[in-house]
Amino acid sequence: MLHPIELLAPRRLGTGFRWVMASSWTTNLADGLVLAAGPLLVASRTEDAFLVALAATVQWLPPLVFGLWAGALTDRLDRRRLVITVDVVRALVVGLLATAVVLDAAPIALVLVALFLLGTAETFADNASQTLVPMLVERDDLAAANQRIQAGFLTINQMAAPPIGAAMFAAAQATPFATYGVLVLAGAVLVSRLQLPPHGRAKHERTHIRADIAEGVRWAWRHPAVRTLVLTIFIFNVTFGAAWSVLVLYAQQRLGLGDVGFGVITTVQAVGGLLGTAMYGWLTRRVSLANLMRIGLIIETLTHLALALTTTAWVALVVFFVFGAHAFVWGTTSVTVRQRAVPTALQGRVGSVNLVGVFGGLVIGSGVGGVLAQHYGVTAPFWFAFAGSAVFVVAIWGQLRHVAHSDEQAHPLDDDTGTAAPHETTLTAPHHDVDEP
Repeated sequence: MLHPIELLAPRRLGTGFRWVMASSWTTNLADGLVLAAGPLLVASRTEDAFLVALAATVQWLPPLVFGLWAGALTDRLDRRRLVITVDVVRALVVGLLATAVVLDAAPIALVLVALFLLGTAETFADNASQTLVPMLVERDDLAAANQRIQAGFLTINQMAAPPIGAAMFAAAQATPFATYGVLVLAGAVLVSRLQLPPHGRAKHERTHIRADIAEGVRWAWRHPAVRTLVLTIFIFNVTFGAAWSVLVLYAQQRLGLGDVGFGVITTVQAVGGLLGTAMYGWLTRRVSLANLMRIGLIIETLTHLALALTTTAWVALVVFFVFGAHAFVWGTTSVTVRQRAVPTALQGRVGSVNLVGVFGGLVIGSGVGGVLAQHYGVTAPFWFAFAGSAVFVVAIWGQLRHVAHSDEQAHPLDDDTGTAAPHETTLTAPHHDVDEP
């Protein structure tokens, strides 16, 4: 019988990967607590739909503003030190916020500023973190490594932590934020144990940072599959962001769910995501890649329609479960494909182009969602998301052939062993994954 550590992180993936995985799981626990506690803190300070949506916007705006710069710095600097530094900054910011909450000195304006600062720090931390695995793991083992990172993200960040964070918030509002600070510092300590190889830039090489950014953008644009995925991510995050920016109000006012019930929504989506991830190998053996993507986008469109129509909590939870399976069926291998396609020295910059696509759509969508909810009610963003998604499915339909015909092909995960299965192609689109591991 294999040792539990060997099952979680096989020896062939290396000691360095074990440190990365431990750090990822620890910080995902931290992020998951605040995933529920953050919106609840905002909702406890205001019932204004526009301000609630603005809270989502200020967290989604930093990757759009700073994402390309984060990518360039990731490719310029020591990636390990960059992750550690930013994690310390995150802990300091959330520590100050927790103190303000305890002292009852955290008005909505202060909460919004803190969320913006956290979003900015996470932009740099997440971009740099995604480049660590391909520096430590052999190319043929990237799928297995990312499966384990993604499994931790699903089970911890999306499933276990949000209801815990909501329960902590209900008991004492500052508790989930203080716990976040401790966990993020622990993640920094784990990353500090890494020894990374050089990532392609010679010490004497000097270029302007704008030239570095331009190089990454050009590479992503000229790669047909990467370009198509970024466009798809951007388009569908506009509609997703509109609906999800007011999700806490939707859950409270439309479904009648309390604080803990709101956290359960994320858990239900994660359960669906685990099912989708487990079935990924089975699905790709029976459905072509392009058709799998098309089916997923249709599911997303119908998700918005179902949520706009229902007022019953259990029906909505079933919808969230199906949506979770759709959203995460691509998540396990999405990072793997980009890691295999992109040269090591460009990992940060091309990843940042994807990040800008993700959050660019979310920022635009959250602004639209806030205005619609304020003027027409909490279901209006979901009607917009349904109509917009339907139009976008038609618009993007033909472009998906670039993904299906990509020269860079990854191997889907074998659903029994968790290893790469030969002779099958996978390429995935992690749209509305705002915290990719």
